[in-house]
Amino acid sequence: MIKKLLLVLIAAAGIGMFFHFNLHQLLTLDGLKGSMDQFNQYKAQSPLLVIGGFFLLYVVVTALSLPGAAILTLAAGALFGLIEGLLVASFASTIGATLAFLVSRYLLRDTIKKRFPERLAAIDKGVDKEGAFYLFTLRLVPVFPFFLINLLMGLTAIKSWTFYWVSQIGMLAGTFVFVNAGTQLAQIERLSGILSLDLILSFALLGVFPLIAKAILNVFKKRRVYKNYTKPKKFDRNMIVIGAGAGGLVTSYIAAAVKAKVTLIEAGEMGGDCLNTGCVPSKAIIKSAKIAQQMRHGENYGLENTTPQFSFKKVMARVHQVIADIAPHDSIERYTNLGVEVLKGYGKLIDPWTVEIKLNDGSTHTLTARTLVIATGARPFVPPLPGIEETGYVTSDTLWSKFAELDEAPKKLVVLGGGPIGCELAQSFARLGSSVTQVEMAERVMIKEDVEVSAFAHQSLTDSGVNILTSHQALRCEAREGKKYLVVKHNDTEIDIEYDELLCAVGRSARLKGYGLEELGIETNRTIVTNDYLETLYPNIFAAGDIVGPYQFTHVAAHQGWYAAVNGLFGHFKKFKVDYRVIPWTTFIDPEVARVGLNEQEAIDKGIDYKITRFEFEELDRAITESANNGFIKVITPKGKDKILGVTVVSEHAGDLIAEFVLAMKHGLGLNKILGTIHSYPTWAEGNKYAAGEWKRNHAPQTVLNMLEKYHAWRRG
Repeated sequence: MIKKLLLVLIAAAGIGMFFHFNLHQLLTLDGLKGSMDQFNQYKAQSPLLVIGGFFLLYVVVTALSLPGAAILTLAAGALFGLIEGLLVASFASTIGATLAFLVSRYLLRDTIKKRFPERLAAIDKGVDKEGAFYLFTLRLVPVFPFFLINLLMGLTAIKSWTFYWVSQIGMLAGTFVFVNAGTQLAQIERLSGILSLDLILSFALLGVFPLIAKAILNVFKKRRVYKNYTKPKKFDRNMIVIGAGAGGLVTSYIAAAVKAKVTLIEAGEMGGDCLNTGCVPSKAIIKSAKIAQQMRHGENYGLENTTPQFSFKKVMARVHQVIADIAPHDSIERYTNLGVEVLKGYGKLIDPWTVEIKLNDGSTHTLTARTLVIATGARPFVPPLPGIEETGYVTSDTLWSKFAELDEAPKKLVVLGGGPIGCELAQSFARLGSSVTQVEMAERVMIKEDVEVSAFAHQSLTDSGVNILTSHQALRCEAREGKKYLVVKHNDTEIDIEYDELLCAVGRSARLKGYGLEELGIETNRTIVTNDYLETLYPNIFAAGDIVGPYQFTHVAAHQGWYAAVNGLFGHFKKFKVDYRVIPWTTFIDPEVARVGLNEQEAIDKGIDYKITRFEFEELDRAITESANNGFIKVITPKGKDKILGVTVVSEHAGDLIAEFVLAMKHGLGLNKILGTIHSYPTWAEGNKYAAGEWKRNHAPQTVLNMLEKYHAWRRG
């Protein structure tokens, strides 16, 4: 801080001296003309001293963003001639500009980054890709003041060396014009005469040339990508989509809605993992488990505690009935009626436009399309533990079919993994009678959440009967004397955990094999590598959903499906970058944990100057009436502002409550807007309003309130 203050004082002193000694009068066209004879005398007596002094003056004027750079450029031509003047002015202006750039970065960037982290991050991302082209364009168009460019570019993440050499080249043409004009100084009446409209337009065209060149280069890149393939003259379809999960369903639906001819290929069940093995069945069993838990604690509602009597097989039958009830929403019949051709089978890319389909009836079919979309999802990742295949395991995909035949929940269940899926299923099966041990290698469960949220989840799971072992590393699975054990390590000690069933819930991996990606050279790195528009190596082949990431959520897959469809069908007119700015997610333990935007730990990691506003549900009337007042709303805002940077909700219905904050963040609405919105009483949604009220109370204008207090006292006489 002291160094920054010192730098500011030095700069202020330099600017003050500049105006104190009337140097700004000297650096005018009339001042320059009137001083030329004296400058020429100095040059004749001490040429090196004059060149050095002129060079230093030019650097200082540019570095301090002082007026007069254009006059100095003319002076360079008048004093030193075209070649020598061009060299002096070009290097001096670039060095001065780079110093101004560095000062701006040193003094202002951190402050701006704290106040506008998201905007600056987006700018930095663009600068990282197009920074040199963008700066070059600005340098070649004289309508943009160079001193302003220096200061603004200092706020970005462009490399200093890149800024220097692009500025050196980009300003050369303009510098040449002024230096050349300076060699004819006597004929110049005003500065505006140097840059005619035709010259400015010429510079502007020159400025956009790099962007035009880049567009042409992209065309050649596309041709090079496709050079080994022959593009069909006609296509069977406008779009072919592989995978009927959330991403594929939305993509094909939108394509059909805009009257494109689209084929959707799915080998398994329509609806993908979410309907058949993920979101839907897990939420169904969570509900049954929650009712069982409430029965055990009937006293919370003025009832008698009772041990729930149930058939586990019937619980699982209900799960499958729920799947069957929702299945028509994603069925072949529905999508056929919507205009989508659905083929049951395995699709494989043969070339960038051709898909070979091995239908489930054994036949093979080949189709071509202008646009292909890969939306094949992800599968549970099974860690390669020694002995795991021999002893057996289930995943979130396979447990629904295997456990459906059981008369009662597994007596001893080990859940490997402390993420959302592991926590949801561990709590549910514990409530349904299993003795559950949850093993997590990290120091806490739900590691992506704040420490206090993880602790809250830990306590909720423990209260449901889950034995949580954090900081325990799974080593191997063993079978001994008819019993199965998971061997874990904790503090250099090996521990045996006996189990009847082992549930692997340590994450999911994208389905990348068998679709022809390797043969076409499409890059994969755990997921398919795409650009901001969901394009792969081939601009007509897109990917959406879990196979892309970065968020493995059904709603994100659906979100990407829209972009894949629109960019795939209409990208030759206009392409849209996928918007990941406001992504909510919910972990459906009891109580639920929902989040959107930053949590506190992320705000700390990003160096954001933030403020926390909390509302405890123990103060909400509706929560009290339902004996479910254990939880809170935690809102992160910039200090002194009501802008919402992130929200975490821990409560009943947290996944529903978060929606209001998602809407507010999406459309730039602050907490004051939420506070000014009527919420029904008594509802859970009032918690959002009360959280906004807490912010308002903490930011009340005390000076104004003190004045009002005195005013009212005066009114009372």
